[in-house]
Amino acid sequence: MRWKISAAIAVVSALVALALSLVVHNAARLSMINSSRDVQDERVQSALRIYEATGRLVFYAQLDDAGLPKELKAYAAKGQRATYVADTRSSAPTVWAATPVSGGHVLSLKSTFTDRYSVLNDLDQALVAGSLSVVVGGTALGVLIGGRMSRRLRLAATAARKVADGNTQVRVREAIGGRRVRDETDELARAVDAMADALQLRLEAERRVTADIAHELRTPVTGLVTAAELLPPGRPAELVRDRVHALRTLVEDVLEVARLEGAAEHAELQSIGLGDFVTRRVRNLAPDAWVTIDEDAVVRTDPRRLERILGNLLVNATRHGRPRIEVVVDGPVLRVRDHGPGFPADLLREGPSRFRTGTPSRSAPGHGLGLTIATAQSRVLGARLTFRNAPAEDGGGAVAQLLLPR
Repeated sequence: MRWKISAAIAVVSALVALALSLVVHNAARLSMINSSRDVQDERVQSALRIYEATGRLVFYAQLDDAGLPKELKAYAAKGQRATYVADTRSSAPTVWAATPVSGGHVLSLKSTFTDRYSVLNDLDQALVAGSLSVVVGGTALGVLIGGRMSRRLRLAATAARKVADGNTQVRVREAIGGRRVRDETDELARAVDAMADALQLRLEAERRVTADIAHELRTPVTGLVTAAELLPPGRPAELVRDRVHALRTLVEDVLEVARLEGAAEHAELQSIGLGDFVTRRVRNLAPDAWVTIDEDAVVRTDPRRLERILGNLLVNATRHGRPRIEVVVDGPVLRVRDHGPGFPADLLREGPSRFRTGTPSRSAPGHGLGLTIATAQSRVLGARLTFRNAPAEDGGGAVAQLLLPR
């Protein structure tokens, strides 16, 4: 925007300066020519009086000049005195003056006013210098104004991205310094802040309702688990226990999502060796997975939350992918890959969403909360969790990558 505004101001300044310079130049040239006509007319009258009184030609006057323009000859034939300007635009104009003389003769003068033309050249140089100064000054002003506006817009965009990432403490108007400057950018910041506040209130209300529902369900679900354990052995009892266990897991996951979305969670950080940590956890969580340590690293993180992320990624790879499942530690980067159909396009485009499993069938395993919880936990750790699909020529499959701070 800064350069666009600067270019626009420079173009407008150049056009205005050019137009004014042309007007001033033409007006000055016309004034000089008219002045030269008047001088030449006075000279020819004086030369005529002297010639009629003494018979001498003065001021380099000539009688019946062969080079006299035909327009002047026509006026002289009518008995009129006239002036004529031969203007080539490339050099000083030649000014003629002619008057009829008794006996059918024509007295004429021809002069080139080079001194006045040099003044016009000096004026043109001054106009060019002034025009360049106007263009340079206008461009500098455009850079200053555009740079200030562009900087405020960049600050507003940065603050808006922080709000979109879940930082509810950021306000766009404060980020751009809206208390010092009042303009359209300040109005935009006010609107974005109002929208962010409204969305935050709505999301907070939704989170609170979700947490309250899950919390209220926790007590009866606990009773169902206890009652299911008292059922006599048999296939019906196993089905009931399985469904009750799934319901309990769902309630716990919903509660965890509500807590994480409340932005009140804090990580208990400690330094751990990532390679040894992942090897031991994968051995318990997914014994069939392959673990590769390309480069070990010591990271500062919350082991409990990291284990939760790793477990959810392995469960997702087991449920929706196909063997083999690979876990790679490459410095502070942890990758989990399967060789299944890969992540759905909407997940890659929009990120994980609650209760969206990526399969149209309602009977598919899982509730779509695993990757949502993993993403939220990674934000608490200050890590970055990304999702992509491996190329088909490399075997395909889904790749989840977690970048941990060292």
